[in-house]
Amino acid sequence: MKNFIFLFSFLFVSFTLLAQTTAGEYKVDNLDSNTKFSDFGTAYYGDSKIIFSSARNTGLLKSKWKPNQQPYLDLFEGVIGSNGKIADVKAFSNHLNTKFHEAAVSFTPDQKTVYFTRDYYYENNLGKDDKGVTNLAIYRADVSPTGDWSNVVPMPFNNENYSVGHPSVNKEGTKLFFISDMPGTLGATDLYVVDINADGTYGRPQNLGSKVNTKGKEMFPFIDKENILYFSSDSRNEGLGGLDVYASKVLEDNKMSDVLHLGAPVNGDADDFAYILKNGDNENEGFFSSNRSGGKGDDDIYHFVSSPPLKIECNQVVSGVVNNNKTKETIQGAVVVLFDDKDNEIETATTGDKGTFFFTVPCEKSYKVVASKEKFESDEKTFTTDDTIDGKVDLLLFLKPIPEPEVVVVRERVVVNINPIYFDFDKANIRQDAAYELDKVVDIMNKYPDLLIEGGSHTDSRGPAEYNRILSSRRANATVDYIVSKGIDRSRISAKGYGETQLVNHCDGTVKCIEAEHQQNRRTEFVILNPDVLGYITK
Repeated sequence: MKNFIFLFSFLFVSFTLLAQTTAGEYKVDNLDSNTKFSDFGTAYYGDSKIIFSSARNTGLLKSKWKPNQQPYLDLFEGVIGSNGKIADVKAFSNHLNTKFHEAAVSFTPDQKTVYFTRDYYYENNLGKDDKGVTNLAIYRADVSPTGDWSNVVPMPFNNENYSVGHPSVNKEGTKLFFISDMPGTLGATDLYVVDINADGTYGRPQNLGSKVNTKGKEMFPFIDKENILYFSSDSRNEGLGGLDVYASKVLEDNKMSDVLHLGAPVNGDADDFAYILKNGDNENEGFFSSNRSGGKGDDDIYHFVSSPPLKIECNQVVSGVVNNNKTKETIQGAVVVLFDDKDNEIETATTGDKGTFFFTVPCEKSYKVVASKEKFESDEKTFTTDDTIDGKVDLLLFLKPIPEPEVVVVRERVVVNINPIYFDFDKANIRQDAAYELDKVVDIMNKYPDLLIEGGSHTDSRGPAEYNRILSSRRANATVDYIVSKGIDRSRISAKGYGETQLVNHCDGTVKCIEAEHQQNRRTEFVILNPDVLGYITK
């Protein structure tokens, strides 16, 4: 909308309000200083004073604004008393108040400069667009040594053809947040930011984007010391009705985080807006404005205390993939442990079939993750999360396979380390899976040319002993023949069938055993006859 109504029409609605409500973590109070007129839009002026806008009667003869037949808005100041009460209310400054609207102020950190919203009125000239509508503008004023406000100047991005208003300065005094319906606006009014340069000039206004701006109205921004931007909007799905208060963190390059709805009792089914927080170590109290039912006037100012202080949690998702360093394939079943910067274990995850893991961690902290799995060397990564709400940290970890030992000691004998060799029932031919294991024997014999090996085959105790001896001999010879076929000199490897004479468990035929126990006895071992050639023994 291109007239005052876009800013002020939602402020002038009759209602009644309970004097005090407590719900959830908020205690909310309607102030005695509210009048039957519109009172809204507070700003802290130091630690003890509050500045706000009001159409209240000052005793002076003032023109009335036609849309609501109330006096034009002026800026007022009051002293903040106990429980957030506002007392000793008086006009803020005759240098700032005019016969037209003034509202929505913000002070620089040193309290020496004020930004405020006024009709497009400067040096006794009331500006109008090509439709005859007076839009809003932001002005800046300085404080003199005597405490008087002077040197009122308009912002360079003001324009008769669109409105800018609702200023809010960050804690460093380097950025000014405001609203506007200037060209490029996504909705009715959008949130903008402009740099305040050290030399007193200003940058180019930047639209804060679709994360916070909607097709409707975004209004009354307030930036706190943690760079959380509080604002009101009438077009978000979470809204309870009318304008609701939301929060979003300002990130690097003026990008915005996801938006948080503040919920009840700050928000209700009416217009809730102009939310501000007290400066200090504990931002757990402040003011907001609302035209909710049960109040004293069109719009009332409410004081609130939250317990604990409202905070927007800043969390990030740490996601990663654990890979095999050699094959580059993902590893399922790896254990990933998350540690804090003091090496305290925080959480453990196990990778799924795609080798992935996830953790959710707070922002601006340092962590370490360690991935491990049996038969692999572990890997670790350290990282520090930034202040990006809902940010993401991506990690890649690589586990290096630990080579299997070439030989192992089994029952005081040094044998080649291979997986069990299986034969089909009552047969001695070499299956494909057995050939793969026998190739390992070939490799070690090629690596150590002086190595002498005996290929011994064993059976379980079932069946006649002599038959088992003959069957095991056939199988032993078959394995040796295979190895010789790969180029190994037959003089270096012998075959022997032991039948059931060297059982490895109690399954000697006198007791009942399960198949898995019998399988332990059906084995083929390649015993190294001269292990000293290796130069080491693996235990």
